[in-house]
Amino acid sequence: MAGALKPVGSPTRGTTNPNRLRRIDRWMVSEPLVRGALSAEEQPLVVDLGYGASPVTTVELARRLAAVRPGVRVLGLELDPDRVAAGKAVAEPPLLDFRRGGFELAGTRPAVVRAFNVLRQYAEEDVVPSWEAMLSGIAPGGVLVEGTCDEIGRLCAWVTLTHDGPRTLTLACRTANLERPSTLAERLPKALIHRNVEGEPVHALMSALDSCWAAAAPYGAFGQRARWTETVRLLAERGWPVLGRRDRWRLGELTLPWHAVSGR
Repeated sequence: MAGALKPVGSPTRGTTNPNRLRRIDRWMVSEPLVRGALSAEEQPLVVDLGYGASPVTTVELARRLAAVRPGVRVLGLELDPDRVAAGKAVAEPPLLDFRRGGFELAGTRPAVVRAFNVLRQYAEEDVVPSWEAMLSGIAPGGVLVEGTCDEIGRLCAWVTLTHDGPRTLTLACRTANLERPSTLAERLPKALIHRNVEGEPVHALMSALDSCWAAAAPYGAFGQRARWTETVRLLAERGWPVLGRRDRWRLGELTLPWHAVSGR
């Protein structure tokens, strides 16, 4: 029955590179929401939606998840039959497989869905319906991680959602190459990227980050990681509801509740 479902969605450009999604993978294997969803089932299923012209990032996701959750199954979904064929060539079912599918998730019931660099190519008004379509197929207690990154994965941003709606926004970067934090605005998820204007909470966040980054400049003597960590500490000191531990900040991450950046 699942195979008979008509795939829902529009083809994407398919750009991908090895290790492009390493930051999101690293976050997923440590994030309590994701780990909780994976531990709720004996052989949890993770769907990697829209993996692109090469299956390499899906293969990497499967390897990284297996290191912390033995028995996890990863399914890559794509609309393009040629991309599915490329995935099938490296499949290792049942732990790693590929299938044609879109927002309907090919009729599966995954615990976790990762959809990266997919909605960026859609209209803003399509975001919420697409979220809802994916969440309707996710198992109770499951998690959707949707976001974007640059071509080599140095600048990333993603929204974490459950059936209750958006929960958090995470920004992640390679601090060694960061000129200023607001550069991350280029990679905001589709739901926020057009809201980075005066008067919107996400614009206020970017401005505050740049201000804290400037104030943390002396910490650059100890390296860019130290400067980013102090930037996040200053942001929290100024009243922003920063989540997560200091060791995550040192990795170039920043997570905030969704309401703090969306205004709703």
